[in-house]
Amino acid sequence: MDDLLREYLPVLIFIGVAVGMAAMMVIASLVVARQNPDTEKVSAYECGFEAFDDARARFEVRFYLVSILFIIFDLEAAFLFPWAVVLNRVGLFGLASMLIFLGVLTVGFIYEWRKGALDWE
Repeated sequence: MDDLLREYLPVLIFIGVAVGMAAMMVIASLVVARQNPDTEKVSAYECGFEAFDDARARFEVRFYLVSILFIIFDLEAAFLFPWAVVLNRVGLFGLASMLIFLGVLTVGFIYEWRKGALDWE
């Protein structure tokens, strides 16, 4: 059991050093920097203009379409790289499952295209 705990010692040292450095940076920032916030600095900021009157206001559908588009390409990139690394080990089943996954992403991309999310105005 003692040998097992010794293997975790470098990880604990790394975590301790990281927490210590983060704490030192926050404390140094509080000590060195001027703490003089004005009303403009602490005001709500949203996309370069004043915040909306109501947080429950309706947004344009284009915002949601752009977020769906981001998720499509983000998921594709996140899953394709590890899949490509282990392709020779997963065999035909892995190839078929990735083709189904890419098919679903392609359907999402076609949906975005038809809705006009790629037409920037």
